[in-house]
Amino acid sequence: MDFIPAISIKDIVDILIVSYVIYNLILLVRGTRAIQLLKGIFVVVVTWALSTWFKLNTLQWMMNQMFTFGVLAVIIIFQPELRRALEQLGRGTLFSRTTTEDDQELNKRIGEVLKAVNYLARRKIGALIVFERETGLNDYIESGISIESHISSELLINIFIPNTPLHDGAVFLRKNQLMAAGCYLPLSENPFISKELGTRHRAAIGMSEVSDAICVIVSEETGQVSLAMNGHILRDIKEESLLSKLFEELKSKTKAKEKSSIWKWRLK
Repeated sequence: MDFIPAISIKDIVDILIVSYVIYNLILLVRGTRAIQLLKGIFVVVVTWALSTWFKLNTLQWMMNQMFTFGVLAVIIIFQPELRRALEQLGRGTLFSRTTTEDDQELNKRIGEVLKAVNYLARRKIGALIVFERETGLNDYIESGISIESHISSELLINIFIPNTPLHDGAVFLRKNQLMAAGCYLPLSENPFISKELGTRHRAAIGMSEVSDAICVIVSEETGQVSLAMNGHILRDIKEESLLSKLFEELKSKTKAKEKSSIWKWRLK
């Protein structure tokens, strides 16, 4: 009769704790750039396993060399994610779960933004507002001045008034909080972007290329409002269309991810 090892309550608790930690670590990196890096590591591991199975000596030697320096490479590659995890651990929010805001809160948030955008557009005052979604944007938020205030149209308008200290950078919104202003964004290197678009529009497109963020731009030359998302930009979007698109994309992260794959705009 085969020996069946006895499983104690301590072993069950141990397994449950490890499973809980792994599950929350997956939630931490889900929707960030780290998930793409993890997929790359998975491909490398599969390649190593196949080279071992089929005894492909040269390929197996290459994989072994990669694993030799793999730990150091992982620390370097995942440095932003590791730093964010340690910061959240220090604040006691590593395993916290965010709740989905209801329609009323979302309508209020979007309404405040649209009120400010309309005011700025009528007076041709340039603005760049970034809505954070699933991809963590702390690296870009930390490049500006921390505010962490409730979103209001008056505050947004005052930030972008010309000749004020923060009017040149971008504003980051996370849920119902205005996190920071005067932030620096990565410029898009897409060669097909219209030459008519300036630095503010290129920064918005660049931000949407490296994350799932939604960017609202007000042109200081024309007063037109544009929306950047998934590396594309829709210029001169009307208020009704902007309202419906923001509500649609911000209401449900799951639906937004599904629809973003089929949402294609042409660069003008």
